[in-house]
Amino acid sequence: MKKYLFLLGFVVLGITTNSCSDNESNTSDDKAKVELRLTDAPAHFDAVFIDLVGVSYKMSNGEWQTYTITPKVYDLLELNNGLDVVLGNEWLPVGHLDEIRLLLGKNNKVVIDGVTHDLDTPSAQQSGLKVKVNTNLVAGNVYKMWLDFDAGKSIVERGNGSYGLKPVIRAFTELTNGQIEGKVIPLEALATVYVMQNTTDTLAISIPNETGYFKFMGLPEGKYTLKVNPANENFSSLTLTDVPVQFGKITTVEPITLQLK
Repeated sequence: MKKYLFLLGFVVLGITTNSCSDNESNTSDDKAKVELRLTDAPAHFDAVFIDLVGVSYKMSNGEWQTYTITPKVYDLLELNNGLDVVLGNEWLPVGHLDEIRLLLGKNNKVVIDGVTHDLDTPSAQQSGLKVKVNTNLVAGNVYKMWLDFDAGKSIVERGNGSYGLKPVIRAFTELTNGQIEGKVIPLEALATVYVMQNTTDTLAISIPNETGYFKFMGLPEGKYTLKVNPANENFSSLTLTDVPVQFGKITTVEPITLQLK
């Protein structure tokens, strides 16, 4: 019988956030603080370097405005299985936050089998990578917002051997952050974990870390199927069904043991 342990995860803050401290709420009566974080779904590359030079945002029916960050090259593959990095922390106007746009520089690269390849990202350098947010900001509240950059789905190998970036990015807040975590053993099975709905639609992929730990974030509420496939052909795959997810909680599955054939 499958058992699922529900642990209290992120606290829902305000409508989506905690209310600010007295000092923060006094900073502005018509603004909300947005802490923007970058995370990634694991991928079968050695490294994926993204040269993030700017971020902007657009309120509903508004103009694009600058969100202050420090430009930096990030290795997306260091930001998976629940790890993330803070891009910025800024007070924004209240109202409906419609979109966020990431502007990339020229130093974008993917490393495959020890070989570094340039990533062609013309649109990201010109018009930017647009991410739908659709979040209402309430005055005085503080919001944590994640941009989940799926490196595995975003990098495309072309026929001429070059690589391009067709970004797959989703945004979620603590209100829409359903999570599943667990551990796969033995490590020599070299497992990949897929989270699916309707047993066919793969929503996300996780490659467990060096301890076997994996984590999925930003899942809508509902029930999911976890499919665990080993790269080591000596082991059999395994499927867990009806894994429940609730907002504001982490669903921790019991350790998954793959069996030898």
